[in-house]
Amino acid sequence: MKTAIVWSQANCSYCRMAKQLLLSKGYTYIEKMIGDGTYTKKDLLSEVPSAKSVPQIFLDGKYIGGYNELVKAL
Repeated sequence: MKTAIVWSQANCSYCRMAKQLLLSKGYTYIEKMIGDGTYTKKDLLSEVPSAKSVPQIFLDGKYIGGYNELVKAL
């Protein structure tokens, strides 16, 4: 089973596009939403110290990057 982790925020158009693309390619994903009371920016930075924006995406446990990198990877 192809799985992804997507770090995202509410009202993020690139986050929505990334999740739609993943589903269209047969991936299931776990969304880590920053600012919903569960995850914080600090949590994201502990996993991706260079993160400046969202989405930040992992495919099958491997860090990919943001939306543009996801498009290239898929």
